[in-house]
Amino acid sequence: MTMLLTPQDARRLTDRLLSFAKADDAAVSVSSRIHTYLRFAANAPRTSGRAETFGATVTVWIERRRGSASVSDLSDASLRMAVEEAETLARISPVDREYLPTLGRQSYKPVDAYAEATANLSLADRARSLDAAIAAAEKGGLVSAGFHQAEAVASAIATKNGNFLVERTSFASLGITARTLEGGGSGFFLRSQVDVRRLDVARIAREAIRRAVESRSPRPVDPGVYRVILEPQAVADIVSGGGLGFDARTADEGRSPFSAPGGKTRMGERIFDERISMLSDPWRPELPGSAYAPSGVPAQVVTLVKDGVLENLSYNRFWAQEKQRPPTPGPVNRIIEARGRTATVDEMIRQTDRGLLVTRFWYIRSVDARTGLLTGLTRDGLWWIENGKVQHPVRNLRFNQSPIQMLAPGNVELIGASERVGPSENQGSGAMLAPALMLKAFTFTSVSDAV
Repeated sequence: MTMLLTPQDARRLTDRLLSFAKADDAAVSVSSRIHTYLRFAANAPRTSGRAETFGATVTVWIERRRGSASVSDLSDASLRMAVEEAETLARISPVDREYLPTLGRQSYKPVDAYAEATANLSLADRARSLDAAIAAAEKGGLVSAGFHQAEAVASAIATKNGNFLVERTSFASLGITARTLEGGGSGFFLRSQVDVRRLDVARIAREAIRRAVESRSPRPVDPGVYRVILEPQAVADIVSGGGLGFDARTADEGRSPFSAPGGKTRMGERIFDERISMLSDPWRPELPGSAYAPSGVPAQVVTLVKDGVLENLSYNRFWAQEKQRPPTPGPVNRIIEARGRTATVDEMIRQTDRGLLVTRFWYIRSVDARTGLLTGLTRDGLWWIENGKVQHPVRNLRFNQSPIQMLAPGNVELIGASERVGPSENQGSGAMLAPALMLKAFTFTSVSDAV
């Protein structure tokens, strides 16, 4: 059985924290988390674990001076100690120039983002689901490794001014890497779901195995600018890499790709291909988000990009007040979708004379925040396409590319249907709805000898 906090427990704990606070203002949170996992390598289970953790955080303001403390023990004595420590820190801290009174009572629309099956996943059920995947890799003469995890969280936030929200979320993911025995071919596939029963283990194993087999004996290819087809995993990896932060403050202060001269922003400008829209929708069934935005305000559907035009940036409460506008109720998830007809990856391949098929990116890092320029590597499957067919695997490449330029008008040739996929460096957490893309130009700068 789960050991998550009930709504009643969460309310009692936040009330206790607030009752201990003598400060002018306070915001508190409590949470409980169950995380289970099974890691396998060399076609055999290696480690299995379960962790149940609890935590509380309190932030207080005394004469606009801020202090914060956290504890992992939810006893009265521990909660009282956390409040006292936060108040001690507040008294010796400088004035918080961005302090705003904590929110009063808000109305939050519930989000269905929790599955009891994920929280209660048994070790036996997990082992049975992975047995066939491991057996398939062995049958194919491959070595497999992977990480299966399931997580459930119950959390609550409350303020001294009367706000309160409690919600439950869950998440399950599986990522599998399959490699050829000689080490020359490698395939990877990763997916996640709210409900572990919807996680398609057979598909994940099948795709990792196929990529490993088909990537044997890669040939060298020169760095350069190529037409590319990015599978949804590659799109999620690069979009999550830091080049597409829709933050209003950085844009207003000239530190963002969405900045314009004179302290202005590019709001209202068509920055992306006219078929592309980006939005946050907490109630999208396949990608439920949180009921509250980062500022604590109730979440709403927020369109960031509509038909290629930048429509909204994210304003927290402080920056919204500075700019005399309402705070942005999001984003709490990320959805990229296309207007009009979509194309499958196979259709994209058939329409490519010469180019590269990219399955995923890895080790993505920011190079220039002002332009959104990122660098990183292809990994676990890169193929050369010629005359509408995949011809052979090629060695991995390092890229230097800005997602802003990548999605700019004139560079996007075809767009696929969006599917749930998370960045591979995060083991699937932070999932989004992302499409496959066929792009006219993508810049690769050097060769990588890694498989």
